[in-house]
Amino acid sequence: ILNNDAMKPSKLEDHLRRCHPDKTDKDLTYFKTLKKQLQKKTTVDSMLASTSKRVYDGLRASYNISQLIAKSGKPHTIREELISPAVEKVLKTLLHMPAYDILKRIHLSNNTVQRRIDEMSHNVESFWCNYLKMKHFSIQLDESTLPGNEALLLAYVRFFMDQEIREDLQEL
Repeated sequence: ILNNDAMKPSKLEDHLRRCHPDKTDKDLTYFKTLKKQLQKKTTVDSMLASTSKRVYDGLRASYNISQLIAKSGKPHTIREELISPAVEKVLKTLLHMPAYDILKRIHLSNNTVQRRIDEMSHNVESFWCNYLKMKHFSIQLDESTLPGNEALLLAYVRFFMDQEIREDLQEL
């Protein structure tokens, strides 16, 4: 970082003559192209930023696909049977690029998908618990029995949100 005194035109011209005598005859366009070349150079910061963005994008894609798997109610192995091959075909067809580089950034093993689904459901559960702690609501509990003689407790919650009456059914 240069101070204001060092940026005076006379001192800059003196520096150019003393340190860079071969460049004193160059015109302004030469220095502009030099500046553009310097700005295009990859730096450690830009490399780290692009790498972290790719990792973040892969993580985000992993969460989005895990959410789709959870919403579908299908087994987590659908990733191996359908999702990964479908994504690979789309990337090869539309982007004309090898899918391996992109697919390796999207972690979708059975355990990873389960962990992501558990994490998202915990976040949703904690959101609703915190929200309902601060609001008035009504609750109805219903006990039922499943065919395997398993007990099932259902909670039916009604509350106001965004000036509408909302209803939610929770399995406990």
